[in-house]
Parts: sequence; structure tokens; C-alpha cells
Amino acid sequence: MMNVPQVRLTSLAHGGGCGCKLAPSMLQQLLSGHPTVNPYKQLLVGIETGDDAAVWEQDDGTCIIATTDFFMPMVDDPHDFGRIAATNAISDVYAMGGTPIMALAILGMPVDKIAPDVVRMILEGGQAICKTAGIPIAGGHSIDCPEPVYGLAVIGTARKEHIRRNADAKPGDAIILTKPLGVGIYSAAIKKAVLPAGGYPDMIATTTHLNRIGTTLAKDPSVHAITDVTGFGLLGHGLEMARGSDATLVFDIKALPFLKEASALAQQGCVTGASHRNWASYGANIMLPIGLAEWQQHLLTDPQTSGGLLVSCTPDRAQDILQTIQNDGYSFARIIGRVEAGPPVIRVEA
Repeated sequence: MMNVPQVRLTSLAHGGGCGCKLAPSMLQQLLSGHPTVNPYKQLLVGIETGDDAAVWEQDDGTCIIATTDFFMPMVDDPHDFGRIAATNAISDVYAMGGTPIMALAILGMPVDKIAPDVVRMILEGGQAICKTAGIPIAGGHSIDCPEPVYGLAVIGTARKEHIRRNADAKPGDAIILTKPLGVGIYSAAIKKAVLPAGGYPDMIATTTHLNRIGTTLAKDPSVHAITDVTGFGLLGHGLEMARGSDATLVFDIKALPFLKEASALAQQGCVTGASHRNWASYGANIMLPIGLAEWQQHLLTDPQTSGGLLVSCTPDRAQDILQTIQNDGYSFARIIGRVEAGPPVIRVEA
């Protein structure tokens, strides 16, 4: 057996969690040459609006939902890393209104730096979340990799009428966010060893909370659009919804839910490089209130790993829908804004 030294997982990765994602501007450049016309009528959702998963319609009206998500560790506990990565990957199916049915593991490990027992704990963490979601890990693929990487490819199903895209928000809709913001800030604090006591379990609680409420919400005709908030931050994924829906999204900063220490840590400089890249990519399409501090801006661009769902619904049903979400265990869920007719931008109100 190899004598592999024990090291912090986060020390082996140049980034962590969904903060590893390519910047939105880079992604747009890479996809700029991709055909905009979809030649497959069964492909209901592809890459056109940057949605959470691909959707393929079968002849009987049942749709297949397919997604993949993987990243490098944002925490040092291998079991927690596996749990977070699995929860994040499965979220894309819930965000489309679907029910996951199985997953395939994606694993890349520096085998000369990480002991097999540590890798096993990562896999067991992912397996634990899949068991909670009621799905098997039916296979996968692994490689020797310079940095540790783990995630899942997930398959789900839904009826066509229950598919919810990120591109169908309507003027007048209310906007609900189901989980607190600040995960990337907490991750930066972990790397700097300044996360206060109690912060770690709070972060793990939100990042391992499955977004299964999306399946329930999609069956309500009052819910028009859903997406999950991950590496591009609230503003980035909100902007995708605004662009896809050709409407303006308005966020009330006072209504936003945050992890307890997020604001204080942001003021201490615990922000990720991805937060800066996010703003550089889409800041021209964001209208911020005069006098907003830079640390507050970072709260809005903070990359979320296994973040909450952003839900657009009719205003007359918003309170009832919010209550349904909160009753299902999402205690941080809040109505955070509205959709207005106008150009596809985000306006933040103080």
C-alpha cells in the first residue's frame, strides 16, 4: 500500500465548490460558435438560455432531464465534500421541476497525494445524499487527476407540463429565494481559518439540503420559472432569468437572506476570486443603488455552492407559495423581489 500523507483537501485545489466555474464571460466566448438553431424538436431545453439541465421529450409526454456537475473541494472533510457535491449536482434536476432517478459518479483524484480511505469517504458522502434523494449511483468514471474533483451526472424525469425553465418569468411576478446566500464567503473564511464557531455546521446544513421542493413547485401553474443559484451568484443567475424572459428583475437587498456571519466576513475581505470574475463578466447589466459598499456587492456576486432556488411566481400566490416552501424546511426562504417589463437587466434596490 502506498504511504500517502494526509493533507487538507482544500490545499490541493486552486478553487473550491462552484467558485471553480468558468466566468460567465468566458463561457459565453466558448459557446459563441455553437449553433443557435436546435435541429432536434424533442430537445425542449438545450444551452440557449443557460438553463440548469437539458430536457428531452419522449413520445408519451414524459421528459428526460440530464445534467452533470462536479468541482474541487471547498471543505477539508472528505465526507462533507462528497455530500455537498452530490447535493449540488442533483439540484439541477429539481430546478427543472423533475424527479431524479439515478446518478453516475465523476471522480478525479491525485492518487499520489490522497489516501484511498479519504477517497472512499468522498464517495460515501455522495452515496449518502443519493440515498436521501432515493436514487442509486449506477456507475461512473474515475481518473488520476492533479487536483481532487468529484461530482455526479444525474438523470431525472418529469411530465412536459411540469418542466420549469429559467426563461419564463413574467412581468408582475414575485421572486422567491429558498436558501441563504454567503456560501462562497464562508468557504473563503475556511481557507483563511477565520470562520467563527458555529459557521461550519450552518454552511453544511444549507449546502447538503436537497432542493427537492422544486419538484413540488413545478406542479403549481402559478410558478412560471425556476433556476438554482450557484457559481455565478444571485446576480448572475438572476440575469440569466432576466435575459431568457426578456424582462427586468428587481431585487430588494433588505429582503435577501444571508448566512449569519456572511456580512461580517465579507467586510473582513473573505471573498472569492470568482466573486470578482462574476462582477467583471456581468456588472454592466446590473444597476446598484448609490452608495452600496463593495463588500455588499460581493454578497450579491458571491458564488453559491448547492445554493437555493430562484422562483418566479404570480404575485397573488406568492405568500402561499412561500409558506409551502418554509413549511418544507427551507426556513430562510424569502420573497426578495419582482419582475418588471423592461430591458433584460437586474436592478438592486436598497
